[in-house]
Amino acid sequence: MPAIDVQVILDSNFFLNQGRMNQDEDRSQDRILFHLKTLGSQTAADVGARLDMTAAGARQHLVKLETAGLVESEDRHEGRGRPRKYWRLAPRGHERFPDRHSDLTLDLLRSMRDVFGERGLERLIEHREHASIADYRKLVGERRSLHQKLTVLAEIRSREGYMASVVKDTRESFLFVENHCPVCAAAAACQGLCRSELAIFRAVLGTDVTVERIDHILAGARRCAYRIGKRQQ
Repeated sequence: MPAIDVQVILDSNFFLNQGRMNQDEDRSQDRILFHLKTLGSQTAADVGARLDMTAAGARQHLVKLETAGLVESEDRHEGRGRPRKYWRLAPRGHERFPDRHSDLTLDLLRSMRDVFGERGLERLIEHREHASIADYRKLVGERRSLHQKLTVLAEIRSREGYMASVVKDTRESFLFVENHCPVCAAAAACQGLCRSELAIFRAVLGTDVTVERIDHILAGARRCAYRIGKRQQ
């Protein structure tokens, strides 16, 4: 029987452990990117508390992500004392989230405009709008409470890539938040898409509800957000 090379075994175990460590690190960094995407700027302590890791551990991951160009930091003065460092996604970090083949979409929009003109493009948006309203209405329903309707709508939009959620705003209203826009490039090239999204929400939720966009990714916000409440009589 040939002799067992102990060093080979030790080296193999080392590389296996390194592989596991790298996988764990990648998972932790993906969680941090998702966290910053959904909640915006955070301190390392905030990230650590949310993700069950130490502030030092979170800071170490954030520094590596900054080196990779995926996050960026800024110092903020909050009263007296030393400034606090906040971390947010860099443009490359936002690109890690799905964009639903933006290049192809942009090419199709340009071709549509070239072949059928602006009116043809508007008709396409209108067709999509009517189809979306019909589909959403079937799933959202009419007899649910406003909160129930928004919860179902958030589930639908999340499946479509918008990372949507519902939070209480005031006693009479909710915030409907979309932390990602999978068609952002297309919306930037065709403003009618954003106008149509607002019309879809209003049509699906009913005439007794007001829908106001208060944050807009294309205007420089980190998210799109809508204040939604019952219309005052």
